[in-house]
Amino acid sequence: MSTLNDQHYIDKILQGETNVFAVLVDRYKDMIFSLALKMVKNREEAEEVAQDTFIKIYNSLSKFKGDSKFSTWSYKIAYNTCLDRLKKNKKEENNISIDEFSAHLIKTMDNALSALEDKERKQTIQNCLNLLPGEDNIILTLFYFDDQSLEEIGKIMNISANNAKVKLFRSRQKLAVILKKQLEPEILEYYDRAR
Repeated sequence: MSTLNDQHYIDKILQGETNVFAVLVDRYKDMIFSLALKMVKNREEAEEVAQDTFIKIYNSLSKFKGDSKFSTWSYKIAYNTCLDRLKKNKKEENNISIDEFSAHLIKTMDNALSALEDKERKQTIQNCLNLLPGEDNIILTLFYFDDQSLEEIGKIMNISANNAKVKLFRSRQKLAVILKKQLEPEILEYYDRAR
């Protein structure tokens, strides 16, 4: 992959070299598709959302001011495109009660996860993330897997960094509840094998 920065390609596109847009698409297609898939939870729709996102990015390229990273700006467009799609489809998402949550529960989950092999752990976390409502799944993915800062997440989701911090905390609580339900049988099986 070329080490030239995004702004170089944006400038070329705005000067009329439209075929250069393929470089930006190639650079961000996986990131945008995985975001879309996590939110709409349907592969075909996620592909459509990703295409719509790139059309919007291309049409809005002249509005990119550079006050945030291009990836953050692109994420925001993808996020809003997903929200529009979800509103259009009027999908109802299951909410998870966080009444069961406690600090002890997170510590228990950390201990339980360390008992699993690394690959199993990643797959288990991914499976549990997919059980979360779209917004919770997105914020955890952005923060932990895509290394986005709270400020960047705030820009993507149109909220303040403090609001992003609160949402991240609540999403972690919900994930802990799901992990507890998913992992208890595996933990018992693990300890039975260890005897």
